[in-house]
Amino acid sequence: MSIYKEFCKETVDENGVLLDFELDYPDSFNFGYDVVDKIAEREPDKTALVWCNAHNEEKIFTFAQMKKYSDKAANVFKNSGLKKGDRVLVILKRHYEYWFTAVALHKLGVTMIPATHMLTEDDMAYRLKKSDAKACVCTFENDVPAKIKKASEGIEREIILWTVREDIEGFKNLTREMESSSEKFERIATKASDPMLIYFTSGTTGNPKGVIHDFSYPLAHIVTAKYWQCAKDGGLHFTVAETGWAKASWGKIYGQWLVGSGVMVYDFDNFEPKNLVGIINKYKVTSFCAPPTVFRYLVRKGCQKMPSLCHASTAGEMLSPEVFKKFTSLTGIPLAEGYGQTETTLLMANFKGREAKEGSIGVISPFYNIELLTFEGKPAKDYEIGEICVVPPKGKKKQTGIFTGYLDNDKQYEYVWRNGVYHTGDAAYRDENGRFWFKSRFDDIIKTGGYRVGPYEIEHVLQEHPAVLECSVVGVPDPLRGQAIKAVVRLIKNLAPSKQLEKEIKDFCNSKLAEYKWIRFIEFADILPKTISGKIIKRQL
Repeated sequence: MSIYKEFCKETVDENGVLLDFELDYPDSFNFGYDVVDKIAEREPDKTALVWCNAHNEEKIFTFAQMKKYSDKAANVFKNSGLKKGDRVLVILKRHYEYWFTAVALHKLGVTMIPATHMLTEDDMAYRLKKSDAKACVCTFENDVPAKIKKASEGIEREIILWTVREDIEGFKNLTREMESSSEKFERIATKASDPMLIYFTSGTTGNPKGVIHDFSYPLAHIVTAKYWQCAKDGGLHFTVAETGWAKASWGKIYGQWLVGSGVMVYDFDNFEPKNLVGIINKYKVTSFCAPPTVFRYLVRKGCQKMPSLCHASTAGEMLSPEVFKKFTSLTGIPLAEGYGQTETTLLMANFKGREAKEGSIGVISPFYNIELLTFEGKPAKDYEIGEICVVPPKGKKKQTGIFTGYLDNDKQYEYVWRNGVYHTGDAAYRDENGRFWFKSRFDDIIKTGGYRVGPYEIEHVLQEHPAVLECSVVGVPDPLRGQAIKAVVRLIKNLAPSKQLEKEIKDFCNSKLAEYKWIRFIEFADILPKTISGKIIKRQL
């Protein structure tokens, strides 16, 4: 029996469709002890992690080894003075040491702050200062140690610095220290309500916000893994994400191990679609999750057969109908879109047992009570645009899986939780069948000629034009309409902007759009302004 069943009650119909889901866990729940160590005790040889890199190196770790190495790492950290309540910045890319480190920090009750290696020196300094981090564990690659060293020098307090595998001046070598550390680690008392993770979200305005999740957070990802990604006991799940992003928590550790699935990790720097297909086939991956960009590359190159693959899911950005159709026709597997935020777990999805619909982010997770609220705060009718809001169960102020606070920003936390509900800031509409369709950030809604238009639907059409590589749609001031719709377009390689091409793209799109959604202006750009996580900053446009 998969260990997840010990922490929840689930109700499914005869087709395996999830109807109801409730969590039931002790106040002392800790993923490191109660999941990793328990599986290691019961099924020591069960595969936890299959890792390979672009240099043809390979390592496979069982749960017994995961317990062993996380205990060794925990002893290293503890002997260096780290204790419950401290915070540690972790920049380990897709290195297998991330999993040792994450589980070790959880066991210590230390709050982990995952971050991407793509951060600048200033970005790293901001996170170290803002979080009051006591230590940093980082990759030996991509000049990260040098940037971390400089970032930490500008901070008055001492910060313990570790890297892995290689000896680097000014850094302790975690790999070497683990070799001589004890394999025995006594349980440290933690609470499910203690802070476990802080993710810095790269918003489109202002400095990144620190999103805090507690130790109950992994349990909310049971639904993510089992009923959306379709990770299965004894299977192998592959999510394409670097460990610095929240998507890694969605697809590379918590829910997958809870349902008994191994995690596939491909450690690479340069994305090459055919390599991903090779990994899937070589290691017999059973479920795969990646952002739409990856699937867009895959279908353009032409997917090879992937006989072991049973399910594919996607989230994080716009999925064009063209990509959905091509991937489905090439593989026979419909892409299951899902929706959630860094602040949440999976809120909506095309769940297991339900037909995936192109363009739809699916139905509400049975774990959450979600309402669509209009600009006026009233429940939205079918096909009326509203803001996605999470309403906690009666008698509760919060719900497992929803973040517990913004780091040092109570005012912002209170604002998004105004009137007792969590305001996601995302706009969608619901059809008569209860399926939801994403529109845009609620603040990005364009009000033109008395109509409300979501830029997302226009971007969908723009992406269908063969000349368009990237695009973003915004509202600009207009004396007649209040706002007019403007598209900013980045063209494919070796294609130059021209008035003729502008007209062609405009005519192509407007022929497929209702008149009130017509694109009035097009601007060509060599580059679109983006956050560190790759989100286009519409406010700059």
